[in-house]
Amino acid sequence: DQFITKTRSRAGIEMAPTHRIGVSKVLAALRRGEVVGILPDQIPPAEGGRFVPFFGEPALTMTLPSKLIQKTKAKVFCGFAQRLPNARGYKIIVEEAMSDIYSEDLDESIMALNSSIEKTIMKSVEQYSWEYKRFRRRPDGSRFYQ
Repeated sequence: DQFITKTRSRAGIEMAPTHRIGVSKVLAALRRGEVVGILPDQIPPAEGGRFVPFFGEPALTMTLPSKLIQKTKAKVFCGFAQRLPNARGYKIIVEEAMSDIYSEDLDESIMALNSSIEKTIMKSVEQYSWEYKRFRRRPDGSRFYQ
């Protein structure tokens, strides 16, 4: 965690904590027209997410990006760093998110968020962090991982 924070700080990236004050900082930055990055495939606390499909399985998905979009009308893009063959570095790929992400219906917006993430993952499916247990929490409390 310290290494990542230090590296991002060196690059001029200001980190915002994931509590109320951090969200306020992010909202203020968006209202000033600044660029904000959110890692939307992280599992939120139960009160900060809803279960919507992710690759056909219910996944607890954060509502924060959709709520920020509704409040600020910010333009949304999905991006990732694609590793190039033979350790030649990375190619940065950025595309517009699916248009339903701007829906006033929160569930529709969140589903579009997951669909946008899926579309991004499919560009380099072998490079996604599949070890991150995205389905750890289940709507019925069952265990997805054994």
